[in-house]
Amino acid sequence: MSDLQPIRIPDIGDFDSVDVIEVLVSVGDSVEAEEGLITLETDKATMDIPAPVAGTVTALTVSVGDQVSEGDVIGEMSVGASEAPAPAVESQAPPATPETPAHDQTQKISEATAAAAIKDADARTQMLVLGAGPGGYAAAFRAADLGMEVTLIERYESLGGVCLNVGCIPSKALLHAAKVIDEAESMADHGIVFGKPEIDSAKLGEWKGSVVSRLTGGLSQLAKQRKVKVVHGTGRFVSPNAVAVTDHEGNEQIIGFEQCIIAAGSAPIRLPFEPDDARIVDSTGALQIDPLPESLLVVGGGIIGLELGSVYATLGVAVTVVELTSELMPGADRDLVRPLQKRLSSMFDDILLNTKVTGMSSADGGVEVSFEDKNGTSTRQFGKVLVAVGRRANGEKIDAAAAGVNVDERGQIPVDKQMRTNVPHIFAIGDIVGQPMLAHKATHEGHVAAEVAAGEKRFFDARVIPSVAYTDPEVAWVGLTETDAKRDGVAYEAAAFPWAASGRSLAMGRDEGKTKILFEPGTGRVLGGGIVGTSAGDIIGEIAFAIEMGADAEDLGLTIHPHPTLGETVGLTAEAYEGTLTDLYIPKKKKH
Repeated sequence: MSDLQPIRIPDIGDFDSVDVIEVLVSVGDSVEAEEGLITLETDKATMDIPAPVAGTVTALTVSVGDQVSEGDVIGEMSVGASEAPAPAVESQAPPATPETPAHDQTQKISEATAAAAIKDADARTQMLVLGAGPGGYAAAFRAADLGMEVTLIERYESLGGVCLNVGCIPSKALLHAAKVIDEAESMADHGIVFGKPEIDSAKLGEWKGSVVSRLTGGLSQLAKQRKVKVVHGTGRFVSPNAVAVTDHEGNEQIIGFEQCIIAAGSAPIRLPFEPDDARIVDSTGALQIDPLPESLLVVGGGIIGLELGSVYATLGVAVTVVELTSELMPGADRDLVRPLQKRLSSMFDDILLNTKVTGMSSADGGVEVSFEDKNGTSTRQFGKVLVAVGRRANGEKIDAAAAGVNVDERGQIPVDKQMRTNVPHIFAIGDIVGQPMLAHKATHEGHVAAEVAAGEKRFFDARVIPSVAYTDPEVAWVGLTETDAKRDGVAYEAAAFPWAASGRSLAMGRDEGKTKILFEPGTGRVLGGGIVGTSAGDIIGEIAFAIEMGADAEDLGLTIHPHPTLGETVGLTAEAYEGTLTDLYIPKKKKH
């Protein structure tokens, strides 16, 4: 005696109907559980539909060229009592009965497929994290702290991703070196004269590398302490529950997982007309400062371009910045950028606004670059060119479609507030989920994803995310900006405190700074703020905290700040708004 088992199409992702491109079995064939019966093809990938149990195919109702949808019955199987039972798989789907609805059976079939993918892999893990940048390693470590078995995949030889290896940390080390040179030079006006600095670019590069090594080495130790398994190589999905990792020698292994957090980051955008020339670099290449060129063109007047351009200018390189729009650092309020632009104008050879780069070509003496502005076209030659026009998410580089994960036209992976993708057991965090592409955002998203995966009720619900340009002076902002408020018609009231009235700023010889806070009319609640000046990035967190806590001007003004500090300018700005400030005389505005 035998039972008849219907063969249904399981969950096939966000597709209404899918083409049948191959039929793998015939009526009368004996098949094992999970053996492929037919092959389907979408515009992103192909997939085999497995047998739900071991048995004999008694009917097939599909042919090549047909279209099927989730839940369709495509045939049936005979499961005889005398036949050998299927291998024991805990989540194997039982025959459908009146007590077992079709959708429950489909779910169990999917679980069985996942179990088989994990079982057949070269290695298995409970949680796999793809990418070990600030978001990825934070997610991996948090998941391990919550009791999960974790495998962390990283393409670099050391942990830390782009940020620690070729991004945030090495660039900040070079910015610090540049700041020391600038500060020493500025003291000449105050009676302390240093000799002209001698730049040993090779030794400076070694020091930068030592900073990176110390941090990445610390991460390796933290991974060992948490028993996080680290695999070095490039990962790509081969199924919803498996990733293929190729190491630097070309060896490949398949790692099966129960849950996954994608933290694969982003990559610099290249211009379509860039020739293959080692003198044309992205932000990673720009960190290699030995040897220093005589001249540098920075394409893009955003944060990355201005930071690295400042380093090169301080080290004696003739720097030119070209920006397509009418202003440097788009996104920040103009009154905050103005002091920076004034300083950069004296540091850089040239700042070209409203100017388009139309072409590049290699020449013996450098890179020939063509420009176009309102006055026409021109060509200039540079020893090195840094292209810093933005970054693109890496969603298209990891074969996400093989896992059924949606990727949009910008390479980004859409997620919900719990950082879940459209595939429930796969999460995504950091640059790959979109703007703002900032390390501190990725870290918080990583914590959320790990905690949700571990069964905790968590959501990413940050009200604001601060942005910082580590130039000199630094520019930092958080929450509502005046630019956005005016554009969107948001009511606000602003107050500012000039650092020319700050004792600490004057003692440092840096009085060009400014602290500005935006308040909600009527309530005085903090809506946003911006700072330009030394260590602005270290101060902006107080305004971010005020927004998160729903603080108002009175809360900030009555908080006793240490004096003399740059941080006290936050409290003084709130006092200016409240009308209680005594460090400056600000006439009260007449109420209408």
